[in-house]
Amino acid sequence: MTHFVDLSGIWQCGIPGLRAPITLPGTLDESGVGFPDENKNAWHPAEKINDQMKDSAVIATRLTRRYTYEGEAVFRRRVRTDFPADARVFLECERARCLRLTVNGAPAPDFFPPTISTPHVFEVTGLLTGDDEFSLFSDNSYPGLPHDDILYSSAATDETQTNWNGILGYFRLRAERPVFVAQARALPHGASVDVHVTLSAATAWRGALTLSGDALKEPVYLPDCTAPVGMTEITCSNIPLRPDAPRWDEGEGRLLTLTVSGDHLEAREIRFGLRDFGDDGDGHLSLNGRRIFLRCEANCCVFPESGHAPMSADAWREILNTYRSYGVNCLRFHSHVPPEAAFIAADETGMLMQPELSHWNPKTALESAESEQYYRAELLETVRWLGNHPSFVMMTLGNELWAGDAGHARMNELLAAARQLDPTRLYANASNAHYGGLGCDPQSDFYTADKFFSHFLRGCGSGMAGFINRDAPSAARDYAQAMAAIRKTYQKPVFSFEVGQYEVLPDFGELNMFHGVTRPDNLSLIQKRAGEKRLLGSWNRYCEATGELALLCYREEVEAALRTRDFSGISLLGLQDFPGQGTALVGMLNSHLKPKPYPFAQPERFRAFFAPVLPLALLPARTWNFGDDFSAPVRVANYGKSAFTAALRWQITGPRGLVAEGAFPETAVPLGVSEPGVIHCALPEGDAAEQCTLTLSCGAAENRYSLWLYPNAQPVCPPNVYETRVWDDAAKQALADGGTVYLCPDATAEAMPRSIPTQFSTDFWSVGTFPSQAGGMGQLIDAEHPLFRDFPTGFHTDWQWHRMASQRAFLLPAPCRAIVTEMDSCAYLRPMAQLFEGRCLRGKILLSSLNLHRLQAYPECRALQSTICRYLSSEKFQPAEVLPCELIDMLFTG
Repeated sequence: MTHFVDLSGIWQCGIPGLRAPITLPGTLDESGVGFPDENKNAWHPAEKINDQMKDSAVIATRLTRRYTYEGEAVFRRRVRTDFPADARVFLECERARCLRLTVNGAPAPDFFPPTISTPHVFEVTGLLTGDDEFSLFSDNSYPGLPHDDILYSSAATDETQTNWNGILGYFRLRAERPVFVAQARALPHGASVDVHVTLSAATAWRGALTLSGDALKEPVYLPDCTAPVGMTEITCSNIPLRPDAPRWDEGEGRLLTLTVSGDHLEAREIRFGLRDFGDDGDGHLSLNGRRIFLRCEANCCVFPESGHAPMSADAWREILNTYRSYGVNCLRFHSHVPPEAAFIAADETGMLMQPELSHWNPKTALESAESEQYYRAELLETVRWLGNHPSFVMMTLGNELWAGDAGHARMNELLAAARQLDPTRLYANASNAHYGGLGCDPQSDFYTADKFFSHFLRGCGSGMAGFINRDAPSAARDYAQAMAAIRKTYQKPVFSFEVGQYEVLPDFGELNMFHGVTRPDNLSLIQKRAGEKRLLGSWNRYCEATGELALLCYREEVEAALRTRDFSGISLLGLQDFPGQGTALVGMLNSHLKPKPYPFAQPERFRAFFAPVLPLALLPARTWNFGDDFSAPVRVANYGKSAFTAALRWQITGPRGLVAEGAFPETAVPLGVSEPGVIHCALPEGDAAEQCTLTLSCGAAENRYSLWLYPNAQPVCPPNVYETRVWDDAAKQALADGGTVYLCPDATAEAMPRSIPTQFSTDFWSVGTFPSQAGGMGQLIDAEHPLFRDFPTGFHTDWQWHRMASQRAFLLPAPCRAIVTEMDSCAYLRPMAQLFEGRCLRGKILLSSLNLHRLQAYPECRALQSTICRYLSSEKFQPAEVLPCELIDMLFTG
């Protein structure tokens, strides 16, 4: 009897001061209803926006909504119906904000507890006449709910999807028999499945139930079941499964059906998957008894055209396939639950999913009664609603929650309630609770954070903390020390949180993609300022150089996690640009989920290291002297479907051909992290620096590392060059006499008053969110410049530049044709350089902020100093630009 009446179409919308037609399903924004965006819902009040990002004319820190409105909106329409007299009728809205319904002025009761993440269902039985006025009262100011907690979350923030108002997804009337199957959940465990059937009865019912399906050994007959008026759950536990029933797995969306039928009941069919997800007993995540490693991406609900998540499975299949192309096997939904269409697509493609409640409170989470009441409903309704989706494997109570004793007591209660309702998933109190400052929560099934007390679980963080910028460059770092500290008190799975956040300068080509509910005023403002700073001519190269450096850093983050034997995964932030929070453009993909039009953003380059099986060289250094004894342990991270047997082979090649090669004996490669051996060889002798490649192969998996080899020679400044640390009268006289000056001050704020400190990586997230950052974005290198004839380099910062890149950069009054440009954050766009040259007075000058004279213990720094000295005394040193004395005076006087 189940019968649907579609309610989509034109409804009359009313908000204070405005009446207009609106298309439902849809939002006010999509129908052009609302007011100018005045940025009233700013991100966290503690956010300090950099002065450079303030602009009275536009919103500089996020996308601008074309229309905005917060408050109650009323949607009205007359609807004609003709249902059987005994039908029970429901109005269903798949997704809305706070929602009330009246029919002919009479209120309709909620059938399920309503939340902003789960469907809204009202029972209108007895309210219909056949020609009725329906009035829906939709309120995105969340009366009676924890407003700020919701509004900070990705479920409602204007920083990403917008705090839209409207109705999304299916929007319909549904007619049922007086007694019907309201819900059925199949929860598999091992060789059995538990089935929970919820009957909704308008009159008392007694009869038999039958459970049948292609996964069951045989149908199950329950001969004498009863359901009084109301909702009744009937549970049948430990139903045997067919031994050959196919298992749902990573990348394998094997789905099955189960049918619930009964006396005088309309049969209901559900789709589900057989899978066991949990702790393998040794503190590692496992799927179907096999240890797995999460290659996770954070989805922050960035959809700039619609201002909300897509509601169709087809759209989500495309999204998931984009993520898969980059190697992703798990999606974390940052402080939001995506539509069921996302889980339908994930079920079919074998993608793991980790939703979160619409909850971001970094101060007093769950400490109010209204918060506890709302989030209890959202948690339990979400778990029930998504219970048949095998892709749904984990859930947390929100993002970066912080609470006192009362809040944590409530967290424990909610975790216990969720676990009792559905023990086939894992639950945790938060992602990055207390920013890792409280350590692991014993009641949580897993721990995901950026650190454990003082032990970092990622390579870079705010303030440039972390080994990628602070430690000597290598490929040997892992999190064994952090895991040893964790294992003293916590034996459950651990994976990292929001790893990466390496800013990339914007691709202005994306400006042409905005046709929907948001306007990219923040990106247009950056473009305008870049034009005013005369940077647009080099901008594409700037964007590409920052992207290449970000990719380099993301790879090191991933490999450090894969080297760690006791780790269960890495969760990135992110592959996609985040257009808010100061404009955090950190992705290989733009905000429209399209690869940026540069080689660094191609999926195959990311997928090369974001892979289930990867051989890893634990390089103690990135740069070497000719003739050094090379030694590097090798590990293999195998998180494929099974162990395999292979001989790991290695080879070092360079511009002169093969340098060395070898292989380890063929051996079993178990699941997890193994160490087949150590590479030993003598590096060749040579007179000119070389960039070589170490290639590892293990079965079908391959990995490559760059090695830089340098002569072990001390640089000598030529007698015709005046090398000086200070800009003094002697330097000026040398130039007046037609001489050559090499001006290379100590890289300190005192010696270089007009400069900023620099670091190896690009900026972290955004200056708008972390304004204490200096803003440097890495180097753009003129690799074709004759100075680099004997110093191999690409056009962007790479590992051989680590020590030199981590010094300072001159702040220039205007861009110049620098040999090494330091790029700047889009918050500042200051012209900067680390190595540049020019004609001054009657002479020539080269200025360096690379601090090479203090870095001579390192082969790459000696080599660059040597090549600079040779260049300064050669005929190739013919700078074209004029550098007036006054400009240099300014650099050293502040």
